[in-house]
Amino acid sequence: MALSDRLAELAKRTKEAEDGFQAASTEAKDKVRMRVDEASDTARRTADELKRRSEAAKEQASGRWGQVQADWAKHVANVQGKLAAIKAEQDKKWSQRDADLAAADAEDAIDFALAAVDEAEYATVDAVLAQMEADEAAAKS
Repeated sequence: MALSDRLAELAKRTKEAEDGFQAASTEAKDKVRMRVDEASDTARRTADELKRRSEAAKEQASGRWGQVQADWAKHVANVQGKLAAIKAEQDKKWSQRDADLAAADAEDAIDFALAAVDEAEYATVDAVLAQMEADEAAAKS
């Protein structure tokens, strides 16, 4: 898949996440809970796929990105494990605290995604520049 297609896919998924957040803020609690479960399942599958691709790409890709992907998969599993444990013991006095923790985790995930977008932008324009330089070198030969 071309780099521009991957960036378009990222933009689409980001918009879907934003739309889901907006819709959830006006829905009944049961429907929001279903959204949370679905989002958790999707995040888990994505993290598993990222981990699988990371393991497959370790021999081909730079070790730095393989480690970032593995760390992200570990982070997602850790966050989901923590959220599951917290929710299992939740009572009224902890409800707001749990909401604040979930919001902080969401902010961390958004910060990571924003950093990833910045890194993806850098990597794609660097790839374009490298190709331009390769084309120039080939033209001089």
